[in-house]
Amino acid sequence: MIPKNEEQFRPSVPKITSDRRKELLLFQKHAHIRFRRLELLNLAFSHRSYANEHEMDVDNNEKLEFLGDSVLGLVVSEYLFTSYPGMVEGDFARIKSFVVSEESLSAAARKVKVDNYILIGKGEEYSGGRSKKAILADCLEAIIGAYYLDSGYGKVKQFILDILIPEIDKVLENRHKKDYKTLLQEYVQKSYKTYPRYSVVKKSGPDHNRQFWVSVTVNGETFGPGKGKNKKEAEQEAAGKAYIQLAGEEED
Repeated sequence: MIPKNEEQFRPSVPKITSDRRKELLLFQKHAHIRFRRLELLNLAFSHRSYANEHEMDVDNNEKLEFLGDSVLGLVVSEYLFTSYPGMVEGDFARIKSFVVSEESLSAAARKVKVDNYILIGKGEEYSGGRSKKAILADCLEAIIGAYYLDSGYGKVKQFILDILIPEIDKVLENRHKKDYKTLLQEYVQKSYKTYPRYSVVKKSGPDHNRQFWVSVTVNGETFGPGKGKNKKEAEQEAAGKAYIQLAGEEED
């Protein structure tokens, strides 16, 4: 069933040229979906940077992303609830948090070649925006929102499950990339009634190729440092080193 309020959603969408139409059709082939309204799919690919740099008024995909995030959460929750009746709520939450994370969604986006079709501004393009995890994950959520509006819950549910059941299986089989920052924080809160503290030890390199080294202190003991292209990555690595030592978990 198509939402009744679809008629009220009349955004200013990017123009679809004959070449762009071919690209959108090719994306649908990769993703195994079919839109009735290609303009909705094209809007889902319209990043804020593209809309801001465009000469004519063009909307971005952020409203669709907001909608898609909610639809995504419902589909994953429903799937876990119906497929694993013996699982407790805490396990549902743990699995869902990974599956709908930026890490997981950006990986799923790459599999259906979302990065090939995003409309981004020149500045964002030059800074490597097409490969940024946040942009890819947000775009996938926007596509989910657009497909829900275009074809209804049943179709978008199938699309989501097709791309995310493998990610759910990774968590169930403990093959997923763990969020060590969250694991460490939960462990430290439970064990020491305090929080991990992260510190930048060193950073080097030019702005476009910066490297960070970050250490983490837990209950007076310092671990790391972890290294990464940004502070977030370095913190994750440092948290992993601390968690593995403190909780006694072996690395994958």
